[in-house]
Amino acid sequence: MPHLVWPEPLSAAQLKRLEEHKYSACGRSLFEPPCQIYWNWLVQQIPTWVAPNTLTIVGLLVNIVSTVVLVYYCPTATEEAPAWAFCLSALGLFIYQSLDAIDGKQARRTNSSSALGELFDHGCDAVSTVFVAIGTCISCGIGRFPDWTFFCGFIGMFMFFCAHWQTYVSGTLRFGLVDVTEVQFAIMIMYLMSAFGGLSLWHTMLPVLGLKMYVFPIVGIIGGALYSCYNYFYVILNGGVGKNGSTVADTSVLSPGLHIGLILTLAFIIFKKSSSQLFEGHPCLYLLTFGMVIAKISNKLVVAHMTKSELHLPDTAFIGPGLLFLNQYFNSFVNEYVVLWVALVLSIVDLTRYCTGVCLQIASHLRIQVFSITPQTSHAHSD
Repeated sequence: MPHLVWPEPLSAAQLKRLEEHKYSACGRSLFEPPCQIYWNWLVQQIPTWVAPNTLTIVGLLVNIVSTVVLVYYCPTATEEAPAWAFCLSALGLFIYQSLDAIDGKQARRTNSSSALGELFDHGCDAVSTVFVAIGTCISCGIGRFPDWTFFCGFIGMFMFFCAHWQTYVSGTLRFGLVDVTEVQFAIMIMYLMSAFGGLSLWHTMLPVLGLKMYVFPIVGIIGGALYSCYNYFYVILNGGVGKNGSTVADTSVLSPGLHIGLILTLAFIIFKKSSSQLFEGHPCLYLLTFGMVIAKISNKLVVAHMTKSELHLPDTAFIGPGLLFLNQYFNSFVNEYVVLWVALVLSIVDLTRYCTGVCLQIASHLRIQVFSITPQTSHAHSD
């Protein structure tokens, strides 16, 4: 019965390979050196009995709650939210960024580093990316432009997946000069601009350039996506260290692309064919539904990298999007809004079951606790 509630997704061979995993990262972004001064001070303020994973999950929950408040006031990304809601989202993102940056430091400080800590860190990042993407769309009020909302909403999730795709291939997580930290600060600034200037600020015409303000975040997102994609796919297409150009001996470096490609294809078809303008009326719920699915496969990709395993295409994560697609195929036999909510609940339950099952299974195997300190001397917790 417990296995039905919390599955054990990893095989004995995967758990054995997980013991041999070592965290590897390279590169440093522009803002990281000055931020390190603050992060090093902050971690010293944390009691040594606080587990690193506790810091990570608290930061994630703060980010989720602050974004949900914003979604409550701006369900279609066109409404004018109270100034305090935007300020709360900026603060929530800052708290998440801070706690996410020091969880690895806390692990080393308390001699509690583990492979579970690295996985937990990246898993929370995958979920946080979904809420940050939704908050970004709301912050500049682009809900009135469905195509741009669709693009801006999904591109962040796609970039996160690609970052770990190239890690899956090369074995090393690479950071660029402009990376997550810089993007997070830019989004915080956007929140504060909306708080003090209102969403009307983004529709102000700049006199010399003849462009509205909302064009600039869109151009920034496009430019950043192109730059990041070039770097990610250069690594992916040039192969990794394994027999078939991957860190996994018997799989193609392109196999993860089937997962993200299928999800985005389903999302795009439903987006374009919705008979009741499903996306236009409920963009935040729509992005959240598909975001939970992308978060699930991103987590599975991280697990595949850490256990040097293949990433198989069949997955229960596709059930929710599949229901939306089938309902669309049969000309909205059931109210699309109802199906969207059902798909969202299924996606959240599926993500929760998988992540909880993996964490409990790894914790049991390594004989450690998820949210309490158990000193370990092997396996590094990621920064």
